[in-house]
Amino acid sequence: MATSGKGLNGGTAAGTMPAESEDDDSYEVEDIVDCCKDSDGTEWYMVKWVGYSSSENTWEPRQNLKCPAIIKRYQCRRSKKRRRQEINQTLSKKMKVEGPIVPIDLTCQAKRVKRHLLKWQNDLNEIIGNVAPITVENKVDLEGPPKNFTYITDYKAGPGVFIPNDPIVGCECDNCYSADDGCCTHNSGTAMAYTLKGKIKVQPGTPVYECNKLCKCGMRCKNRVVQKGRKVPLSIFKTDNGRGWGVKCLKDIKKNCFVMEYVGEVIGNEEAERRGQEYDCNGRTYLFDLDYNESDCPYVVDAGKYGNVAHFVNHSCDPNLVVYGVWIDTLDVRFPRIALFACRDISAGEELTFDYQMTGATGIPQATSKGNSPEKNRNSPEKNRDTPEKNRDVTPEMNSNTPEMNRNTPEKNTNTLSTENSIGKLEPIPCRCGADNCQGFLY
Repeated sequence: MATSGKGLNGGTAAGTMPAESEDDDSYEVEDIVDCCKDSDGTEWYMVKWVGYSSSENTWEPRQNLKCPAIIKRYQCRRSKKRRRQEINQTLSKKMKVEGPIVPIDLTCQAKRVKRHLLKWQNDLNEIIGNVAPITVENKVDLEGPPKNFTYITDYKAGPGVFIPNDPIVGCECDNCYSADDGCCTHNSGTAMAYTLKGKIKVQPGTPVYECNKLCKCGMRCKNRVVQKGRKVPLSIFKTDNGRGWGVKCLKDIKKNCFVMEYVGEVIGNEEAERRGQEYDCNGRTYLFDLDYNESDCPYVVDAGKYGNVAHFVNHSCDPNLVVYGVWIDTLDVRFPRIALFACRDISAGEELTFDYQMTGATGIPQATSKGNSPEKNRNSPEKNRDTPEKNRDVTPEMNSNTPEMNRNTPEKNTNTLSTENSIGKLEPIPCRCGADNCQGFLY
C-alpha cells in the first residue's frame, strides 16, 4: 500500500493519485515500472495502481511506498536488464559491431533454403523427363541441396572404362512370355524373371536377362521392366534421426515390383581403391562392386559425385527393397544393371531402404549409410581372392554360372550366390535404422 505524495516536479496534476480516490489516503500498488532520483538524491518510483489503467500511473517517493517485495522485484528486473545491456555493449566493441546484438532471424534463411530445394526439385524432374516425378522436402533443418553432386539417369563411364551397349543378338519372338525357346531368357539359360504384371518372380541372386534393342518384340514385351524406368513417384526428404537424406515413396508399392535403379560412375578397380581410401577418411563411401561372378571384380559403381535418387536411399536391417542384377543391352557379365525391387508391400509415405550388407532374407552381401546417403563399406565377397579388398562397398555378387557372351552355348544357372565376406578393419559405424532386428552397426 502507498499514500499519495507530491509529484516529481512539485506539481499535483500528473503526479498525484487517481482523482476518483482522493478521499482515500491509501492505494494498492500493482507494480513498479520505472524509477529515478531527483537533485536531492530522493528515489522516485513510477507506480502502476491496482484497478487503474497505465495512463493513471504516478511518481511516488520511496518513503510513501510500503511494498518492499514489489520494489525488490523491480530492482531485480532492472539489474538483469542493465547486465544484458553491458554484455551487448562489450560484445559489440569486441566484434566491432555498432548497435546492440539482436537474435538472428532464421525466417529469411529458411525461405531461401526452401527456394533452393524447389529449384533443385525442378532441375531433377527436368533431367529425368517422363519418368515418375521426384519431390524434395526438408522439415528438419536448414540444409539445402547436396553440393558436388550431379544427377544422372544412366551409368557414366569413368576414366579408361568402356561400357558395352550393343547387344550381339536379339530374339525373334512375337510373345516372349509364352515362348518355349529362342527368347532372351531361354538363350541365356534362365527362366522368365517376370510375371505378366511385371513383378519379379525369381529368387534374389538370379541373373535377370531382359529383351534388348535388337529384339523384335517391342517395348510392350513383358520381359522389359527395368529398361522402362521408374514408375513410382518418390520424395527425397531429410530424416529426423541423424541419417541425413532419405527416400520415401508417394504411392503404395506392391511386393516384387520394380522401384528404381542404382546408377553412378563406373570406374576400374584401382581407381575404386584410391577413392575408397579418400572416402574412408571422411567416414563414408558410395562404392558398389559389380561382382556378380566369382572372378576378380574389375569394375565398381561410384554414386558419390554422379548418381540418381538411389544415392539417397538409406540402410535398414529390415529393408523393404532387394537388389537384382539385370542385363539389357549387353551380355558382358561385368556390367549388370543394379535394380531395386520391393521385397514386401510398401505403403505410401514409407521410407525406402535396403540392406547394405545383404545379410537378411536375400542372402546376398551388400553395404552401409550415414549422412545424406548410402555410405557403403565396400566388402569383397569373392571366394578366390588372395586378400580381402579393404574399405569397399559390398554388392550383390553375380552367379558364378552366369552365361558368357556366346548365347548359343548357355550354361544352366545354379541360382545361388557366394556369401563369403572379408571386411577391412574400419571403425564401426552405428546403425540408426530402428528396426527390431537391428544389428547395431552398419559394419
